[in-house]
Amino acid sequence: MISAFRDRVLKIRLNNMFTALLKRAGILARSPVRYKSVNRSSVTAGNIEQKKRIKKLKPPGWDVLSWEDILAQSVTPLWRLSYDEQLQWKQEQQHRILLQMTNQLVQDSSFTSNKGELTFPLLPIVPSPVRDGYRNKSTFSVNIGVDGNPKTVGLYTGTGKGRNIVCVHGDHLLNIPSKHKLVGRCYEEFIRFSPLKPCILFHDGGHWREITVRTNSAGNTLAIVYFHPQNLTPEEVGVQKAALVDYFTNGPGTVCQLDSLYFQESTMTRCSHEDSPYQLLYGEPCIYEEILGMKFRISADSFFQVNRSAAEALYKTIADLNKTCEEGTLLDVCCGTGTIGISLSTRMKKVIGIELLQQAVEDAKYNAAFNGIQNCEFLSGKAEAVLPDLIPTLCANGGLTAIVNPSRAGLHYRVIRALRNNSVIRRLIYISCKPEGEAMRNFRELCRKPDWQRKLTGEAFMPTVAVPVDMFPHTPHCELVLVFER
Repeated sequence: MISAFRDRVLKIRLNNMFTALLKRAGILARSPVRYKSVNRSSVTAGNIEQKKRIKKLKPPGWDVLSWEDILAQSVTPLWRLSYDEQLQWKQEQQHRILLQMTNQLVQDSSFTSNKGELTFPLLPIVPSPVRDGYRNKSTFSVNIGVDGNPKTVGLYTGTGKGRNIVCVHGDHLLNIPSKHKLVGRCYEEFIRFSPLKPCILFHDGGHWREITVRTNSAGNTLAIVYFHPQNLTPEEVGVQKAALVDYFTNGPGTVCQLDSLYFQESTMTRCSHEDSPYQLLYGEPCIYEEILGMKFRISADSFFQVNRSAAEALYKTIADLNKTCEEGTLLDVCCGTGTIGISLSTRMKKVIGIELLQQAVEDAKYNAAFNGIQNCEFLSGKAEAVLPDLIPTLCANGGLTAIVNPSRAGLHYRVIRALRNNSVIRRLIYISCKPEGEAMRNFRELCRKPDWQRKLTGEAFMPTVAVPVDMFPHTPHCELVLVFER
């Protein structure tokens, strides 16, 4: 069966394949569609004010655009602006968000402020050294395409509720590197020749799901294929895995030059390595990335900043903001693979990192040992469960600085309470990619007056300086580094 599949694939004329792989937005089939048929809320991820500001960026004739233009406006809504204009837009946006925070703090605490003014400096935004193709991780979905083919690999526009989801190729998107686009196109070709159906809705059956592509600055590539086994036997799944390996190592997929190929059988939308192990089908188990002279191991599901060059700028910014607390202890909450703590370790007496994903913790420990760092310790578990018992044991000699870099969901209330109620933490650096979201609740809890009912008994923090760092050119998002002190 594997041989027959390979022969079928190899009969494809390679010149046609490469043409399909390398098509750009202007060459792709342009299918006009009225914008009102697409969910407008998918274009942005901010508050109402941000949505209004992004709406103003839509070009004339926005009501009738091609699918490719609609996708570009959804994923990278600032792409029509020059980069200087993008930075100015983001600086103004962060100023508005911090004003909103200031107004809320006035209501919750003894914080005072003149209306319309910040009581702490907002420094100029730090630009990304790389503007195009900067993403080192991309996930492409499988769904019905513009031409009606259900085995289309790309990105969604529309909503399930509106029954208007369309999967559009992302070849024209500025933030995705060409290598990711190539792997996505090859995967599409593979599943189109596979006898198995795509898994679009779990209850409708089907097997082939999305693909994730990870790359590093050296050009190494790791791909993860997600697969729903449905009622297939292990032997039948094994046949599909072998066909996948054969395609990418002996067939047309060799053009991708994959260094690692993973496979995950999953019956859920999202599944961790612990729930369903990532199976290495081919190549090396990890890829490596270098940041600020240190090397980091990246596993299949470990967190790593998607813009490596901008991550270096971010970590340099954090180091500059923490100069007054050097030679003390750094508590790195939500540490991922340990990049922040390890990058700052030479300036600190001790670094302690906390991370939920066990594999990321193993990577962090490996990264510290690989770089010869001996003053770092990494703990696995939910931060809200680890912190209450950990903080009282920490030595405050030289100062104790906490750094938090949570997901968009922000920090759990128990984490905030543990940080707030421990008096030895005099300085907290909060890194947020969405400060107008749940992080705003965290800001208020850190700075509000002591509240016995909420068990917030510690001295309140106060914001002292903020610095935006552009990690995501062409999008409305950036990282905001906010320093709190007491």
